[in-house]
Amino acid sequence: MTEVTRVPLQPIAKGSLTKLWLGVILAVLIGAGVAWAAVPKGIEFDTLVEGTGGSPNDGDIAFVKYIGSLPDGEEFQRADESPFPPGFLPDGVPLEVKDSSAEGSGVVTGMYQALKQMEKGGKYRVRIPAKLAYGDTPPAGSPIPAGSDIIFEIELVDFLSLDDAMMRVQALEQAMAAQQGAEGEAGAPAQGPQAAPVPVPTPQN
Repeated sequence: MTEVTRVPLQPIAKGSLTKLWLGVILAVLIGAGVAWAAVPKGIEFDTLVEGTGGSPNDGDIAFVKYIGSLPDGEEFQRADESPFPPGFLPDGVPLEVKDSSAEGSGVVTGMYQALKQMEKGGKYRVRIPAKLAYGDTPPAGSPIPAGSDIIFEIELVDFLSLDDAMMRVQALEQAMAAQQGAEGEAGAPAQGPQAAPVPVPTPQN
């Protein structure tokens, strides 16, 4: 019969248990600190529905549905319908994950920072302080007052790389052009000119 060597539990030295718990608490706080650091200072970021996918990166195109409002609850913008026909691109409105303060187009700094914290399929409530939104110069004709914070309830439906998004837009353009051409041929004389392709919107900023 094989003998099993038994290793007795060593008694915990006085004070070691306290040190152990302090170590656990410190590890938890450090982990929480990493999570807190993930959301840029100044942005209030609440998760309403947990996402199940990855997060967009710089230069990606995020497809979102959102409601924008002022701190007093007044709604200033709603975007919940895709400008594209179904089947080619994800549902939702396209936003370029790029800071508008950088060269070229993009979204306000606070939205840019918030989008990179979101996960595909998640829904969030984001309060962006004025300094990370429009500051004292909101868009002309906008109901947003100068110096106002803005609040978004936003769903990240999906996201694509810029190259993938543009390939899908081009495929959509070709499909619509072919359809338009076929309809023109069916309704016009054999030698008549074909109708021009219908312009298709490209991803908006």
